[in-house]
Order: sequence, then structure tokens, then C-alpha cells
Amino acid sequence: MSNRYVFMYASVMVIVVALVLSTAATLLRPMQERNMRIEKMQNILSTIGISAPRGEAIELFDQYIAQTKVLNHLGEEIEGDAFEVDLQDENRKPVEERQLPLFIADVDGELFYIVPVRGNGLWGAIWGYLSFRGDLTTIAGANFDHASETPGLGAEISDPPFERQFVGKKIFDEDGEFKPVVVVRGGAPSDDDHAVDAISGGTITSNGVTAMIRNGLEVYKPYFLKKKTS
Repeated sequence: MSNRYVFMYASVMVIVVALVLSTAATLLRPMQERNMRIEKMQNILSTIGISAPRGEAIELFDQYIAQTKVLNHLGEEIEGDAFEVDLQDENRKPVEERQLPLFIADVDGELFYIVPVRGNGLWGAIWGYLSFRGDLTTIAGANFDHASETPGLGAEISDPPFERQFVGKKIFDEDGEFKPVVVVRGGAPSDDDHAVDAISGGTITSNGVTAMIRNGLEVYKPYFLKKKTS
């Protein structure tokens, strides 16, 4: 068998495999995008205590999410689709140019305000959602996730025991000053409305959550303050 034949055969096989993979990726993309949308809906709903099985997520999202808004850095509503805003892209922009998605849920007549947050852990991106009661101060629920944090350590930010610590915590103090929740190494005082316990052995990821919450909520502060005083 000549070297020329081997080279031609290998080249044809590479082209065929590339075409097959490209076709498969194209065919699967709509399904992947649908699954990502459903997962996003499930995460948002979880912050208001709604468990949404995959097959019911779209229906439940439409049932409980009464309004969606896109805000600017001044807390003003602007044109846009909140569900389609990519926070990873927005965080690369100057604050003045960002689109800030907001989801407003109605659960038995009580309104909840849900915002996304995104930051960096030890090994990669971390992100999540925080919901607030109508006072726009008290956290009603939290949902966090990560790209590649260490199992048993930083990855525990997505575990319910860590997320439940945020329920009832506050982001404004008694004087109305912005004071977002911090993750405290060694344990937060039980009477501290602005702190939760850090993850044992996950100091860098815990610090990343603190920064993510502070930076993520800072841009929503103008909107929160406007709503609180209206």
C-alpha cells in the first residue's frame, strides 16, 4: 500500500467524520438550547420555593413569573428580553452600557423580585439567582451553580444547605445603607442579618460568592432604592 493511498484515505475519513460531527451538532443545537432554557427556568423558580420538574418548568414559569424587565444602571426600564440577556456578556461591558434582567414573581398575591448574579470561584465561573421579598431588602431564596469548583469543597455552593443560609438575610441595614451578605470564614454570628457561614476548605470560592453578591447587587441598587421609596 502506497503512502499516497494512506494519505488520501486518512484525509477522506477526516472530512467524513468532520461532516458527521458538524451535522450532529447542528441537529442537536435546538434541543440543547431548549434544555438550557428549561434549566434556567427551574433555577429561577427554585428561589421562590417552586420545584419545577423538567416537563412542567415552562408551564410553571409562565404561571408564577408575572413580569420581566430589563433595567439600565440608573434603575430605569429599557427595551429588551430579560430571559435572553447573557450576564457573562453584560459583565464585560462598562456599567453604563449593561442590560440588567429582572424577574418578578407572583406567589399567592405576594411579589418576589429575582435577579441573576455572576462571578468567579477558584477554578472558573460561578453564578446564581437571588430572590427578594417585596421590601427589596430580605432575601427569600438563593440558587447557585458553578463551572468547575472542587467536589466536596467549593462545589458545595450549589448544595441546598449552603443556599438555605441566605433565606431571611438582608442587603440593607436598619439605616437603609447598602450592606450585602458576606460569606464568613469560621462561621457567621447567628444574629448577623448580613452574613452566612463559609464552606469548609473552600475559602477562595466563598470569597468569590461574597464578591459576586456585592458586585451583582450593586448595579440593581438604584432600582431597589426607587422601589423602596415609591
